[in-house]
Formats: sequence, structure tokens, C-alpha cells
Amino acid sequence: MLERFEIVSRSIADTTRVRILKMLEPGELCVCQITAILGLAPATVSKHLSLLNMAEMLSKRKEGRWVYYRLSALDFNPYAQSVLKLMQGILDDDPVIAEDKERLDKIKAVPLVELCGDGRYIFTDKPSKKGK
Repeated sequence: MLERFEIVSRSIADTTRVRILKMLEPGELCVCQITAILGLAPATVSKHLSLLNMAEMLSKRKEGRWVYYRLSALDFNPYAQSVLKLMQGILDDDPVIAEDKERLDKIKAVPLVELCGDGRYIFTDKPSKKGK
């Protein structure tokens, strides 16, 4: 049991992973949307998503060539659910989280085919360096 708690606690010990969890609160996002919001390399984002997935804090689905992540609603790891519930009420007033939410609104306005389609779309609204 302690090992399962440790996996969850380590997964939220990183600012970028906390940002990912907060941006997924409203619903699922495609990996390319998360990457555009964070302004990080796709490999870096994939590593963060993989660690959150291993902690059983995320669920994913594949549709065509796109992969979508959302917060896990399953109780595979009871600690994951407790932490996700706790996080719903915190950090909403943090400037980095607020900036991510603003970027999320802009990103959602871009069609996925354009944003993720051939990898050449560049989102010009640069994210803050804070919190990385």
C-alpha cells in the first residue's frame, strides 16, 4: 500500500504534472493540446503523462492518430482519487494555473486537425516560464 501512495505523491511533486492535472479538470485533452499549453517538447510532455498514468491518475483513449487524456474516474489506486479530489479545490488562484486556463480556452478554439494534424502548427502565445 505504501508503494502505491509513494507513486501518487511523487507524481504530484512536479510543477508540470500538477499543471497537467489542473488543466484536465474540465475534461479530456489531446496530447498536442497539452503540449501547446505547456510549451514543452512533445517527448517531455509524454514523459510527464506517462508518470501520471503509472500513478493511475489519468485515463487515456486513442482516436485515430490522436491520444486523449482525462482524469481517472476509476479507483485502481485509492490514493490517486483522494489526491485528485483534494486538487479540485486548490491552486485555482495561482497565476500559472490561471494562465494555463486562458491558454486552454485559446487552444480549444483551434481545430485539432490544424493543431495536431501535421505537426507544423505553432501556437504563438508563449507560456510563462514560471512553474517549470
